[in-house]
Amino acid sequence: MTALLEVQGLAKHFPVKRGLLQRMTGQVRALDRVDIGLDEGETYALVGESGSGKTTLGRCVLRLIEPTSGRILFRGDDIAVLSRRELRRRRRFFQMIFQDPYGSLNPRMRVVQIVGEPLAVHRLVERQARRAEVERLLDLVGLDSGALDRYPHEFSGGQRQRIGIARALATRPQLIVADEPVSALDVSVQAQIINLLEDLKVRLGLTLLFISHDLAVVHQIADRVGVLYLGRLVEEASSGRLFSRPQHPYTISLLSAVPVPVPVASPGPEPQNGRTRLVLPGEPPSSVDPPSGCRFHPRCPIAQARCETDPPVLASVADGHSVACHFPGELLAAEVMGRREAG
Repeated sequence: MTALLEVQGLAKHFPVKRGLLQRMTGQVRALDRVDIGLDEGETYALVGESGSGKTTLGRCVLRLIEPTSGRILFRGDDIAVLSRRELRRRRRFFQMIFQDPYGSLNPRMRVVQIVGEPLAVHRLVERQARRAEVERLLDLVGLDSGALDRYPHEFSGGQRQRIGIARALATRPQLIVADEPVSALDVSVQAQIINLLEDLKVRLGLTLLFISHDLAVVHQIADRVGVLYLGRLVEEASSGRLFSRPQHPYTISLLSAVPVPVPVASPGPEPQNGRTRLVLPGEPPSSVDPPSGCRFHPRCPIAQARCETDPPVLASVADGHSVACHFPGELLAAEVMGRREAG
C-alpha cells in the first residue's frame, strides 16, 4: 500500500509560564518524538488515557497547532514547513471531525452556510451550484434537504455530528482526522455514526486517523492501532493482533478494562471469562516532569531496575507489531486476558 501520511519524530512542547512577568518555568511535553504512518485507505486509531497526547498529535498533523519539531509528510511533502499560503492550498485534502457536535458548529449559521463554507473558501463550486452540492453532501450523511435552512440547535447530537461530517467531506479530502467523534453521543447513536464513517471510508476512498479512548469502538473500526502513553508511542500493531496478543503492560491494562458481554442466562458475576482486571496504581505522571527511563515504570507491574534508567525504543516483536518495552508481557497478557494454556 502507498503511504499517505508519515509522522517522523513529532514533538510538541507547551511552555509553562508563571508570575507577573509570565516567565517560562518549564514545558509540558505533550508529544515526544512520535513516529506513525498511515497507508492510503486505512483507518489508524490512536488510543490512550486523557493527557496522553492523542488530540495534540491530530491537531499537529493538520497544523491547527504548530509542532515543536519533527516532520509531517503528506504524500511525501513535509507540510510542517509549508508557508501559510501553501498550507491553505493543501488544507482541502485533510480535514477534521471534532469531538463536540454542540460546540463545533456556528449557532448563528444555517446548515447550508456551515457545510457550504468550505466550498466557498476553496472555490470548489460556483455560487449558484453551492446549495445543490450541500444537499448532495447532506444526503451522503443521511440527512434530507429539509435540514438546509435550519440552525444547529434544531438538531439532535447525532444529527449535528452528521452535519460536521458533511462539512469535512465538502472539500473532497483524502485524509480525515476524527477526534473522539462519538464520545459525546448516546451509545445507540455512536453505532450509527461509526457505521456511517466505515461506509464513507469505503465509498469515498478515505484514510482515517481515528482518535479515541473507547477500545470497543476502536476494535470495530480500526485496521491498525497505536497506543500513546505520556506523549510517547508504546505499542503499535494491527487491530486484530493488538486485541488478541497485547505486549506492553499499559496496553494490557487498557484492554483488561474493556467490558466482556455477559450471556443472558449467566447466574452470577463470572462474565469476565477468566479475564483479570489489571488495575494500575496511581495516576499518570506530569508531562512537565516525566519519569526517567521508561515513562511507564512507576505504574508498571513488571518494572525492573533497568526500566528506571534506560528508555525503551519501539522495536518489532512480530511482523507489523512493535512495542517499547524491555520485557514485552506475553506471560502477563496470557494471565490477565485469560488465555493461559491448560497444563
